[in-house]
Amino acid sequence: MTKIFNDPSDFAEEALAGFCDVHSDLVRQVPGGAVRRFRPAKPKVAVLAGGGSGHYPAFAGLIGAGFADGAVVGNIFTSPSAQQAYAVAKAAESGAGVVFTYGNYAGDVMNFGMASERLAAEGIAVENVLVTDDIASAAPSESAKRRGIAGDFTVFKVMGAAAEGGADLAEVVRLGRKANELTRTIGSAFAGCTFPGAQSPLFTLSEGQMGLGLGIHGEPGLHDTDLPSAKDLGHELVARVLAETPPTAGKRIAVILNGLGSTKHEELFVLWGTVAPLLRAAGYTIVMPEVGELVTSLDMAGVSLTVTWLDEELEPLWAAPAETPAYRRGTAARETGALGAREVDDDGADQAAYVATDASRAYAVACVEAIGAARSLLHEAEDRLGRMDAIAGDGDHGRGMVRGVDAATAAASAALAAGAGAGDVLAAAGDAWADKAGGTSGVLWGAGLRSFGETVGNASAPEAAVLTAAVTAFADRIVQLGKAEIGDKTMVDALLPFASTFSRAVANGAEPGLAWQDAAREAAAAAEATSDLLPLKGRARPLAEKSLGTADPGATSLAMVFAVMGPHFTTTSTAPAGARQ
Repeated sequence: MTKIFNDPSDFAEEALAGFCDVHSDLVRQVPGGAVRRFRPAKPKVAVLAGGGSGHYPAFAGLIGAGFADGAVVGNIFTSPSAQQAYAVAKAAESGAGVVFTYGNYAGDVMNFGMASERLAAEGIAVENVLVTDDIASAAPSESAKRRGIAGDFTVFKVMGAAAEGGADLAEVVRLGRKANELTRTIGSAFAGCTFPGAQSPLFTLSEGQMGLGLGIHGEPGLHDTDLPSAKDLGHELVARVLAETPPTAGKRIAVILNGLGSTKHEELFVLWGTVAPLLRAAGYTIVMPEVGELVTSLDMAGVSLTVTWLDEELEPLWAAPAETPAYRRGTAARETGALGAREVDDDGADQAAYVATDASRAYAVACVEAIGAARSLLHEAEDRLGRMDAIAGDGDHGRGMVRGVDAATAAASAALAAGAGAGDVLAAAGDAWADKAGGTSGVLWGAGLRSFGETVGNASAPEAAVLTAAVTAFADRIVQLGKAEIGDKTMVDALLPFASTFSRAVANGAEPGLAWQDAAREAAAAAEATSDLLPLKGRARPLAEKSLGTADPGATSLAMVFAVMGPHFTTTSTAPAGARQ
């Protein structure tokens, strides 16, 4: 349990600041994360690892010669925002391109993808390499859906060494993807982790039980089983990994026996006493193994076994020297040179003066009130939403929604005070929500609010038809980004019934306020009905069976938020004349 903290919501930021101060000879903090202390003497590919906090030494601890050029750092177990990824890339890029590399989680894919689009539009070569090593999270036939867990370390190391050796962007990406294709991981949890400030862990196990198939975001294992002896656990882990040996695999392997945060090194050494002989008995030569805590999950008690099958290309990269704050291998050249900071401000551009009519500015007041109502509601519901999310996820939904709505409230109020109309107020709120909340829900809520605002515009208070179009735009943007459908057990299960009910009622002549109330009731019912569904998207998908009987937290929070926003968004809207039959 985390006992040293101030405000729990500031824990990740304060930890990063402290880390960068301690290791100021190797790294420097920039908006969104950290990068190497010195810029390269000549252009080189910038390898940028990223993801949520709580996994130290991944990801910031791996910044340095022979490894990563920077790390994009989100809140605990939460994807960093697109703005954070963009800012770190701008600080680290030196003329040879950028590659983001991260575990395969929906929020990371969305946010790093959006940052990549922005960088590419500026003429910066950019690629993404996803890690999908967790064999427990999907069948071999669906390997592209697998999570990235401790295999992150191997893939990052290969890419960092390749970039350090002068490989170009295409070659670094090829080698990273090759390493991922040849990496397999299986893990087991003995006890759940606890967020700073929380009174209980995200999950518990019965005495004498373990969870097989853990994730690294506080998720429980996929299957609970009796806690075995070290020898039996070693046999289990090795058998499961070797059962997925790639068809072209050789006989030389990189092996990581990884602790998840509270597993003692001595325990890992005992387990290694079973794992290593089994691998050697299977005919493998173990190349420079690593035993320790390399990709953790706060204070989770657990262990994972990672095997990467090496060849003549990958082995030299795995064995290459590296010097980072948390990991050293061999003797890497000590970096010196100019700082050459290339930091960007919060939005990457100067804010132009707002242009809006008085009517739109008056409606903007109602928009700020709508977001404020959502803020009050979400603060009250934070713990409940977190508990719901912890059933089959990482338990951060409540905290993420609070961070997002807090940032949105501040940004909307600031834009209103600066003279913005409704459209710009909502766009500012959406951008801030996505930036500070991170994660899947953060980017979706942020993009949805921006689309809502762009449709409302700054010319007038919206009539019913415009408000209907704004709701539709919100829904369309979220579906476009998240690729979810009705029945996938996501926020879409509540969102689409809301949008269709509201649109239909307004088209039939209903007063928008009453139409919104009807739509909110439909959304709440649809959210509750998700308790009978199995999740087909997101982090909850591998733990689908555990989520039965619990409503989706994203659908639940959306229905709640839309219900309290309605009286404000519909305050000036009227049904179109003659619409009622």
